[in-house]
Amino acid sequence: MNYQLDLFGVLVPTLLLWSVVAYALARLVSKQIARIGLYRWIWHPALFDFALFICLVTGLVLGSTELFS
Repeated sequence: MNYQLDLFGVLVPTLLLWSVVAYALARLVSKQIARIGLYRWIWHPALFDFALFICLVTGLVLGSTELFS
């Protein structure tokens, strides 16, 4: 797997790109959780959001290695 992408002459790590995608997904999921009202049952919402982000980044990276290898 290529660990860097060339965007207009700038080498960008693929982890940065997956992190941006995971951040957008985490924001969408957290807004849905807030709309439903599940944050009332979560002990520490900021910690939960961080863990959700880490899980999404991990899933995207592992999924991309399986898909693009």
